[in-house]
Amino acid sequence: MKSKLSLLSAALLTASLSLAPGLSQAAIPIAVEGQSIPSLAPMLERTTPAVVAVAVTGTHVSKQKLPDAFRYFFGPNAPREQVQERPFRGLGSGVIIDAEKGYIVTNNHVIDGADEILIGLHDGREVEAKLIGTDAESDIALLQIQADNLVALKRADSDELRVGDFAVAIGNPFGLGQTVTSGIVSAMGRSGLGIEMLENFIQTDAAINSGNSGGALVNLNGHLIGINTAIVAPGGGNVGIGFAIPSNMVNNLIEQIIEHGEVRRGVLGVSGRDLTHELAKGFGLNTQHGGFVDQVMADSAADKAGIKAGDIIVSVNGRNIKSFQELRAKVGTMGAGATVEFGLIRDGDKHTVTALLDETSQTTESAAGAIHPMLAGAALENSKQGVEITEVAQNSPAAASGLHQGDVIVGVNRSPIKNIKSLKAKLADQQGDVALKIRRDNSSLYLVLR
Repeated sequence: MKSKLSLLSAALLTASLSLAPGLSQAAIPIAVEGQSIPSLAPMLERTTPAVVAVAVTGTHVSKQKLPDAFRYFFGPNAPREQVQERPFRGLGSGVIIDAEKGYIVTNNHVIDGADEILIGLHDGREVEAKLIGTDAESDIALLQIQADNLVALKRADSDELRVGDFAVAIGNPFGLGQTVTSGIVSAMGRSGLGIEMLENFIQTDAAINSGNSGGALVNLNGHLIGINTAIVAPGGGNVGIGFAIPSNMVNNLIEQIIEHGEVRRGVLGVSGRDLTHELAKGFGLNTQHGGFVDQVMADSAADKAGIKAGDIIVSVNGRNIKSFQELRAKVGTMGAGATVEFGLIRDGDKHTVTALLDETSQTTESAAGAIHPMLAGAALENSKQGVEITEVAQNSPAAASGLHQGDVIVGVNRSPIKNIKSLKAKLADQQGDVALKIRRDNSSLYLVLR
């Protein structure tokens, strides 16, 4: 029996070996039992060459204020702060959006502070990139390279996306090389996350990890629907909650950067809040989608268009919005001078108004930091009383200084200020600690910038 089993095993082994070459050369079947085998491979073969790796090098500069005792020992001309420089390297992803001109979109946080930016193309080439412009508030940056035979992604209309649509993320996670993951659109219009100043994210469960930032989120046609930006990662890894900046938002910003070299943000001139259940009930509405207008600034674009306090804005250019934050993000990424149609509800009736967005008078957090390091993270806007703090980023120097959203800076030390220009001039004349006079909730106080 043992002999017969050995002979049978040998025969089977011989048969399998003789069949192996034929199987290895056989074409992969395109159908099973008459049904096509679904695959993303054909779409990805067209799409992946447009997604690149972004490698950056630079130097982080940190400043630490020296104690007064240091000047006591070393004299009045001793330095007031200690400056430390620390070199860094970073990896991210990018998307080619114009093959002829070599334009690449990525996240601002990928290239922020970089002295050198190298692009790794799909075919193995490495090309140095030039920074064209950035928008820190929305976390978008535009690069340009000089190279032949590039492939660009077509951009889809992200306003047409629906929850449940398939989505594919392409990027360079952990520096492993190009990687593709798939999932669905989990939610639209995500905001209030504290990730960026302007938030209107696509949420997806397609795996996004460190290094995917700036990569592509595409639909099943291989068209760009978003730029991958951030993840929720309580344990340090992917948990199926990733966020991408919608392609339409990217388009608006990139067009401004190409035309002006910067984003010239439009302003509507309203303040407000999300439409809560209580507000909706009080106004007799059966929906909680929309932005409630608290206040309309005099002579603003909203005022001229006829928008009033108490209005509920429910759509922008015919597209429904879910929240005031989404309204803010959509308007904030449109350029100054854009004509925008707003759908609103007033006294239970629907109205449509058209507004011509004003030129922004706002100074972004990065510009605020240039005015004074301890103002970094604050967004400043001229008001009738002085300079209003319209936003304060969490864990920023501005927050550490004690500034709050809604504060109005009315003076520097004992000198009054009227606008951002005079604030900048007064701070430039000061050395050492300065005291900002603040109006907050109908009272006055001083905050010291060190």
